Amino acid sequence: MKYIFIILILPLWLSLVIYTFIRGNQSFATIPAVRWIYISVMTFSFFSLFVGMFLSDFLPPLPAKFICFIGYSFLILSSYLFLSFLLVDIIRLLNHFFHFIPDITKFRAWSGVFIFGIVIMTMVIGNIRFNNPQTVNLDIQSSKPLQNKEVKIIAISDVHLGSYIDKKRLTKYVEMINSHNPDLVLIAGDLIDRSLKPVIAQKMDEELRQINAPFGVYAVEGNHEHYGEGSKAIADFFQKSDIKLLKDSVELINGSFYLLGRKDHINPKRLEINQILHNMDASIPTILLDHQPYNLHEAEENNIDFQFSGHTHKGQFFPINLIVSMIFEKSYGYLKKGNTHYYITSGLGIWGPQYRIGSQSELVVVKFRY
Repeated sequence: MKYIFIILILPLWLSLVIYTFIRGNQSFATIPAVRWIYISVMTFSFFSLFVGMFLSDFLPPLPAKFICFIGYSFLILSSYLFLSFLLVDIIRLLNHFFHFIPDITKFRAWSGVFIFGIVIMTMVIGNIRFNNPQTVNLDIQSSKPLQNKEVKIIAISDVHLGSYIDKKRLTKYVEMINSHNPDLVLIAGDLIDRSLKPVIAQKMDEELRQINAPFGVYAVEGNHEHYGEGSKAIADFFQKSDIKLLKDSVELINGSFYLLGRKDHINPKRLEINQILHNMDASIPTILLDHQPYNLHEAEENNIDFQFSGHTHKGQFFPINLIVSMIFEKSYGYLKKGNTHYYITSGLGIWGPQYRIGSQSELVVVKFRY
């Protein structure tokens, strides 16, 4: 994946950035003050991105968080400016033939100011949406023989703890979880962003141990848990945090329903659902944690009552959400196939830019009746 990024994606993205720098510089040529601000902001943000991506784990927490915020914001800023300047160029081309804009130089200058302002405003709103997670309530009933029982579950995914999503924010998340008085807490992968170093340095295990749930806290690995120090280090951290990590395994919860956790889709050696459920009582309700929502039919075929997944972030920001919706059968929200209920969450935390544009950070409260 790293080499694909370097060979294919990075040159394409750099071309996009160069185009954005040039067009912005040309647009603001007649407004020197704005031109200077534009070049300064774009240059500082550009270099902050690479410092944040490759060196943040080696920096003190506060400067690392600041650099990451500026750098990752540049991904959003440059993307939207590229699309906007491209639209302006299309208008300029049409004007070359039809002459409907009398002063094209003034048009470029003030359209640039307007674009920059709108993009910044959009990012501010997107950051507010990220910083204020919504609560989604689900009422799920098993199709298995009823035991007249009910359990309250808090289900989250894609927290991405690290230098960027720090202990202070984790404290807020733990308070949100505990405010709902859950019986059980489920984490559907990507609790860790990349490296455990900033997570351990900030002693985030102390905060995770503050989660209150009588039936326990359970999690599965996501793809991001494979990017850091290795599976043993991850397993040790989860154990230290009082989180039970399920890796192609099943737990009987409260003596009344199964909780099945799969290894991530990125792992070629993970078992099939029917292999994990081998010799289990088919009349007992089953909840499945599977980070990436591929092959949703498998849960239905194995008579799973409820599958909870994450990974997609609902695209995180427009127009990526449109692309993600084409990749997955269900990229976000509730779905029912046969007797199986599904929920694919947009995630509580976030990777990279702390903006939700066309999506929303969320925590899911599930009333599971069986």
